[in-house]
Amino acid sequence: MFRSFFLAGFEGSTGYNRHGQWFDQVVATGHDKTVDQDYQNLAELGIRGARETIRWPLVDLGHGRYDFSSVEPFADAAQRHEVEVIWDLFHYGYPKNVDLWSSDFPKRFADYCHEVGCFIRARMDPPYLFTPVNEPSFLAFAGGENGLFAPHQQGRGFELKVALVRAAIRGIEALWAACPGARIVNVDPLCRVACPDEQPEFARAARDFNQRLVFQAWDMLSGRLLPELGGSPAHLDIVGINYYWTNQWEWMAPPLPDGRIPPLREDDPRRASLKELVRSVWQRYGSEIMITETAHVGDRRGPWLLEVAAHSKALLLEGVPLRGVCLYPILGMPEWHEPDVWTPMGLWDPVCHRDSPGERLLCAPMHDALQSVSHIDELHHTLMKHREKLRFLRPRQDLADRDFADDLQRRVRSGRRSGS
Repeated sequence: MFRSFFLAGFEGSTGYNRHGQWFDQVVATGHDKTVDQDYQNLAELGIRGARETIRWPLVDLGHGRYDFSSVEPFADAAQRHEVEVIWDLFHYGYPKNVDLWSSDFPKRFADYCHEVGCFIRARMDPPYLFTPVNEPSFLAFAGGENGLFAPHQQGRGFELKVALVRAAIRGIEALWAACPGARIVNVDPLCRVACPDEQPEFARAARDFNQRLVFQAWDMLSGRLLPELGGSPAHLDIVGINYYWTNQWEWMAPPLPDGRIPPLREDDPRRASLKELVRSVWQRYGSEIMITETAHVGDRRGPWLLEVAAHSKALLLEGVPLRGVCLYPILGMPEWHEPDVWTPMGLWDPVCHRDSPGERLLCAPMHDALQSVSHIDELHHTLMKHREKLRFLRPRQDLADRDFADDLQRRVRSGRRSGS
């Protein structure tokens, strides 16, 4: 699907935070000014895929008027440096004159998606990949249930989730019409909760969260839930999993003073492995999968990347159609609600937070980790190249500690259908 297994994600959130303040992470990280250098840096590292945001509030001027001047430098830089892009069309922020609760919302969004599809098709070479609505579950939680983002509502989370998915389905159909052959990457967080050891009465609620609630948006998109919305497996297409170390926590755990829910310790035996979680999504939908966001902070960036890579390799060898891992954010970023607080999550961090487009520091341990797992690119390319033949092959258990990629290539060349 992509020319590299590892992709880079440029944080592109926009919107109004819990204080009612506008934020634009493309500007805050300096990516709007360093876009050409940023894509050159990716290409030099062998990263040939990226996630990028088209900022809906800047493009859609209302009354059928669109201005793509804020998109052109990003499309041109990606094309120039031969980096394939998944375009996010709605990353939390939306035009002021859009009412997410209105019956007009799906058509307004679909019209915008159609214009985006036409613009990208005219401006760039294929493949064409789009994420119509980024993280509908999180936006429903933050904007519809807890008032942390616009539209700053409370107690209307499920209602907003349905509205977002309804619009996404219309948007997907508009993208298909404007850009035949486009692939859709439907991105949502994959979370899991653990039952408190001392409160077994919460076990049923935790199980319901893990087996039903966390999948609601994807279930709607696929037509499994609320089929009247018009979803189908074709609309779901590629499942994009956003997964961070914070995505597992204890059910009903009290929040920290800053409002965050403390994640489970990384050595907590109740944690499910990334491999288990990704496999569960594949088993549920049978679709292609991507890890569309993953990262850690500070000194944990390198070890986290190695851990994700190990789980990714294991999934590939099992036959799970994992099509890539996006390191997100690739640039260090300020917090949404506290713009003066920066989180060192990227491969590059600004030397001075007040000059984010200026000099940047490379996170050497993360860079070294990325270089050390380049063999996964080779494995993935081999699997993709020979996927028709490989459906007859099954990885043998006795290869667990060997370089399976070399053996796999030998088996493909010899035409043997062994290990089944």
